[in-house]
Amino acid sequence: MTKSAPRGSTRLLRRSVLPGFRLSMGFSLGWLTLIVLIPLSTIILKTTGMGWDQFVAVGFSHRALAAYRLSFGTAAAAAMVNAVFGLLVAWVLVRYRFPGKRVVGAIVDLPFALPTAVAGIALTTLYAPSGWIGRWLDPLGIKVVFTWVGITIALVFVGLPFVVRQVEPVLADLGKDVEEAAAILGASRWQVFARVILPAIGPALLTGFALAFARGVGEYGSVIFISGNMPGKTEIAPLLIVTQLEQYNYAGATAIAAIMMGASFAVLLAISLLQAIMRGR
Repeated sequence: MTKSAPRGSTRLLRRSVLPGFRLSMGFSLGWLTLIVLIPLSTIILKTTGMGWDQFVAVGFSHRALAAYRLSFGTAAAAAMVNAVFGLLVAWVLVRYRFPGKRVVGAIVDLPFALPTAVAGIALTTLYAPSGWIGRWLDPLGIKVVFTWVGITIALVFVGLPFVVRQVEPVLADLGKDVEEAAAILGASRWQVFARVILPAIGPALLTGFALAFARGVGEYGSVIFISGNMPGKTEIAPLLIVTQLEQYNYAGATAIAAIMMGASFAVLLAISLLQAIMRGR
């Protein structure tokens, strides 16, 4: 025979400090509108003041298209690299105990606190033909500074913590007993990873990829030093926006910003839908 809840507990639930769905949704939408939608809407309003021909001429020029390809391409490449090595770093931090583990964890978070301009200067000095690493790569014909390779390395640097910190708590919740049970049943190491570990951490890994990608698309400080900023070759889209602003072409800057915003939103929405599909499984 089931017992009904005491009257006191019901009153406590009604007086809970946590708001209900309607109030929470109202506050959430209001806050997002104030912080996100209203500032971004100014870009759309400024862009609509342009004629269609002017919008196409500025937003889809050869220089702008080259900047889009470079920004989105290097951001995607850096996010893929971080997805692989970020998972490896998270695995080491969760599964093993070793001296200096807390130091390694702090190093992972260092790109969050370090000014991006400092990172750009350090990477440029390191990979320059006379740098510690560049002097070994230059005789092999491998150029890093002032190429898309250098941009990708800079974006890998700033995006690594996003993957590690997203995957780490999921791996911590996924106990070793699950892996041991799969191994006892005869699964190989690859089968344990592909059929047990990867499905469990897949949504978190995809979230880390999305965050690293989003950070890479909008990154500016760590890239401008190592890219060389050559129009049509190593000029990123955020720098092109700044260039338009320096020329007092505010409409052109907002046109490029609007295209980047639409493309970024489409990519992030697709990743979000893929996450929902993975969680549904």
